Amino acid sequence: MPATTTHEALKTTLKVGMEIHVQLATRSKMFTSAPNVAHPDYYDAEPNTLTDPVVLGMPGVLPVINREAVRMSIQVGLALGCRIAKRTKWDRKSYYYPDLPKNYQISQYDMPLCEEGAVEIPTSDEPGAPTKNVRIIRAHLEEDAGKLLHEGPGGAAIDHSIVDLNRAGTPLLEIVTYPDFETPEEVVMFGQTLRNICRHLGVSEGIMQKGHMRFEPNINVIIEKDGQTYKTPIVEIKNLNSFRAVYNAVAYEYERQVDEWLETGKVMASGAKSTRGWDDIKMVTVLQREKEEAHDYRYFPDPDLVELNVDAGWLDELQAIQPELPLDLQRRYVQDLGLNPKDAQALIDDPDVCRFYEKVLATDVDAKRAAALLLNYGAKRANERGVNIDDLGITPGQVKGIADLLAADKIGSSAADQLFGHCCDSDETAEALAEKHGLSQVSDTGALEGFIDQVLSDPKSAKAVEDIKAGKLKAVGALMGQIMKLSKGQANPKVVTEMIKQKLGV
Repeated sequence: MPATTTHEALKTTLKVGMEIHVQLATRSKMFTSAPNVAHPDYYDAEPNTLTDPVVLGMPGVLPVINREAVRMSIQVGLALGCRIAKRTKWDRKSYYYPDLPKNYQISQYDMPLCEEGAVEIPTSDEPGAPTKNVRIIRAHLEEDAGKLLHEGPGGAAIDHSIVDLNRAGTPLLEIVTYPDFETPEEVVMFGQTLRNICRHLGVSEGIMQKGHMRFEPNINVIIEKDGQTYKTPIVEIKNLNSFRAVYNAVAYEYERQVDEWLETGKVMASGAKSTRGWDDIKMVTVLQREKEEAHDYRYFPDPDLVELNVDAGWLDELQAIQPELPLDLQRRYVQDLGLNPKDAQALIDDPDVCRFYEKVLATDVDAKRAAALLLNYGAKRANERGVNIDDLGITPGQVKGIADLLAADKIGSSAADQLFGHCCDSDETAEALAEKHGLSQVSDTGALEGFIDQVLSDPKSAKAVEDIKAGKLKAVGALMGQIMKLSKGQANPKVVTEMIKQKLGV
């Protein structure tokens, strides 16, 4: 459903194309062995410590292509349905900026690595929302620039800017779409889908606050009035690093462009493009500069780098190891395994949990119960301990053991939580640990009868007993706490409930 504005007297259509910059999590940078700030090992590096003569643009140094960055880029291209170029080259994109030491960026201009693809996305985050295809123009490799810091360490105010070159030279995959989005919701869903794809491929951690993914929507509006069609000039909003900012910036710019057209009548023309920034405090876009055209960058082939040729055999190998994509996983989890869409999405949103879930599924476990165990008890402990779920210590077989004990009513939900924790710290079976720690439920009616009779005969229980006899079965809960206390938490609530009903003739 197309987005709407407050200008109801006009027929308007929002058109958005996206440029997304993805930092690839290789250990080293794009054209040198210097450490890469987008790799988890170097997240907390001190400013200007991840540099070398190549990053600093020193005379006489030569760049060398990072094969791993090429491999990651091809896998993203395949996931986006792109055609992978057999031959591509590198170009110098010349411009001056304080955090660009060489005064040019090595990029790909007319021969990108990946071209002409399409990816399916949901149009909203509502369960069962329709999907649409987003066409991909290209995905090309380049190197990132450095970063300008406008605050001192710890957020101290300064009257100057600091150049940090740790980011300079980081492998950067730029993905460009056709203007296929007509609502801010669609733009956000594409961003979230792409982030999940990159994380499932293992090419990026996708931590937005660290700049692993930066979104730049290109926005204009088609306006129809009195039988005439007008197109507002394209505006590119730079460097958005949260989905909230993406949504709000697109929605605001939609309104602003219609307002500007009503005031000035300005329409799309050569040289009319501009770039704007997003002010997350004032919730407005701010003009930065008129948009450069390709010729302004004086592209020319980089004389220090050889052409890149993608071997057909290598491409076949990469195609063979492509993982199942998030949208396909969502469908399988919901349609084949019967998970509710929320649980399915929660699994997919955390690739580590998703991969571990697949290992658990291989044990022939109940899929729904296993998902609940991992999302409730596994994710909680992984967060508490600051590790991936794979590193908690629990095995897929132990997860199946807990699920089987729950299914057989041998443990309750609170005991399952405790048992999950014990499994993380021991290689014993779940059943053995449940017995060892006294977590098994008592379902033997003979063992439970004494507890139930004691509670029913207690004068304090008289009101609850009368309520139950009157058909108010919720009153069973008032007795359950006492029975659990007597049984040291081991009474099976289902069995207890049925025995109480039987004894009271309900």
